[in-house]
Amino acid sequence: MKQLVLNLRKNGYKKHNMDVRTLLVGLVSFLGAHIFTFFQLNGQFLKTDWFRKNEFWVAAMGICISYLYIWGTKYTVEGMGGLLWPARFIGFGIGIVIYALGVNYFFSEGINSKTIVSLLLALSLIVIQVVWKTS
Repeated sequence: MKQLVLNLRKNGYKKHNMDVRTLLVGLVSFLGAHIFTFFQLNGQFLKTDWFRKNEFWVAAMGICISYLYIWGTKYTVEGMGGLLWPARFIGFGIGIVIYALGVNYFFSEGINSKTIVSLLLALSLIVIQVVWKTS
């Protein structure tokens, strides 16, 4: 673990110095990755047959989606000053929000009280990781 921290610092990651621009690049990358992942996995249930008839291309899009996840992690870690945990929680929180909105909009699965609480918890994770300063 200590070696990982040293390697991160050698590559320009500074401990606990937040870079908002870099963080925003990471957030947008995660947002795109989760939107594309939603359609990749759930497109088969849409009214269109395109996703069911083109499984190869849907699966091949996983390469592009993987790059978005890699960039989301890279830039969020960099934006959070080299800290790894905030990037994980931020990516998870964005994924939960995108999934809930997508399922509600495309499949008319309403947002019940359990989903609202889950969404609030996911948003709380994002806000805590971005706003809460550690020493």
